Amino acid sequence: MSRLFVVGISWRTAPVAIRERLAFREDEIEGALDTLRGGAEVAEAMLISTCNRVEVYGVARDEPHAAIGEVRDRLVQSRGLDDREVSDALYHHAGDQAVRHVFRVASALDSLVLGEAQILGQLKGAYGVATHKGASGPLLGRCLERAFGVAKRVRTETTIARGAANVSSVAVELAARVFGDLTGRTVLVVGAGKMSTLAARHLRRAGVEEILVTNRSPERAERLADEIDGVARPWDRLEELLATADVVISSTGAREPILTRPLLKRVAKARRWRSMMIVDIAVPRDAEPAVGDLDGVYLFDIDDLEKVVAQNLADRARAAEDASRIVEVEATHFEQWMHGQRVVPTIRAMREHFTAIAEAEAQKTIDALHHKPMTPEQRDDAVRRLAQLVVNKLLHRPQTVLRESGAGDADRLVESAVRLFDLDPSAFQPEAVKVDRIDKANAEALAATAEAGDATTAPVATAPPAPIVAEAGKRGS
Repeated sequence: MSRLFVVGISWRTAPVAIRERLAFREDEIEGALDTLRGGAEVAEAMLISTCNRVEVYGVARDEPHAAIGEVRDRLVQSRGLDDREVSDALYHHAGDQAVRHVFRVASALDSLVLGEAQILGQLKGAYGVATHKGASGPLLGRCLERAFGVAKRVRTETTIARGAANVSSVAVELAARVFGDLTGRTVLVVGAGKMSTLAARHLRRAGVEEILVTNRSPERAERLADEIDGVARPWDRLEELLATADVVISSTGAREPILTRPLLKRVAKARRWRSMMIVDIAVPRDAEPAVGDLDGVYLFDIDDLEKVVAQNLADRARAAEDASRIVEVEATHFEQWMHGQRVVPTIRAMREHFTAIAEAEAQKTIDALHHKPMTPEQRDDAVRRLAQLVVNKLLHRPQTVLRESGAGDADRLVESAVRLFDLDPSAFQPEAVKVDRIDKANAEALAATAEAGDATTAPVATAPPAPIVAEAGKRGS
């Protein structure tokens, strides 16, 4: 089994009340790595701590299950917890399953929001800390680097990352449908709801040039404007602000609609009916449904946004099947590489051993050629003797082991020899098998002879085939 392992807790196994007790701040990670590698079992380690998971990826010095137990204990103790509090939530993987888990995490197949992009950046950050600290080594590094490559392949070859997966980011997707390029557009945030704030941030990253904020409370408007790099504007200028906005995000918490049809009709006319998008995230709604009937006005409420999210997530779930196949193929390739690494020392030792034998015998032949005049025929014989000597030396130990092995070991060793040296199994069948084949051939010959004679009077041969062979030998002598 590979020495790679994973120990962790995630949104799948524990609520946030448990996860937050195991979480690590960014400035605690390096100290935690020292703790995790302070025992006798862990050779390499990295720690990732996000709102949805806390996981240790590591390489054991020897057997992975001993390292898993050590990491589990140190992880729990470092947070001052009792193992009984988190034992049901903690999970672990070793060997091939650890590789699959890391690849799935990097590809966002294990994320709360399927296909989300943040986890890959978080993994790269955690790996960077481990590398800087000297906690990551060649095997863990190879695994993480391959995981990043797998994640890139998944995002390139599937649609798992397409389409917004939360209400706040759907605003960008819908705005892109309405306007195409968002560069240079103006956004007006009405109210100070959390989702409207997040939506404004997404739009800013998408290229929106100006974000205006208005609220009944000037202080809250100023505070929100600072958070999203916007500009606060007075509430009593709402109609004027609406007329300048391409995208309106509204979330006021008012009991009655503030974006009425008459108001928006005046605004649309002032805009000369240029396209305008209103994203109403408020519950109760800030905009009257009839606003959406106006020319040039595109109205989306919370239900519309959630329908888009649901459709996008359904599309991602279908794409996840393709992504899982990619992960499986890549994990299999990596496992083959890991298993190959286990025999590298043996291959190296064999090569050194065989080379030493060949060089020693070659040197003897070279010395003989230099110190004794030889005819061309004698030189040819010397080279042939050299080849035979090397063969004899190389086969001496294998021959001895085969001859001295018991029946069960002999079968196993013969099978290994066939595979290692690409031998023809039929060339060295046991003698009993050869006799069986001769006996069968003799029986078939006897039957053919009987058929050639009088089938009604020919006696049926009941004697064993072996004497027939002997008798035939006498007749032929």
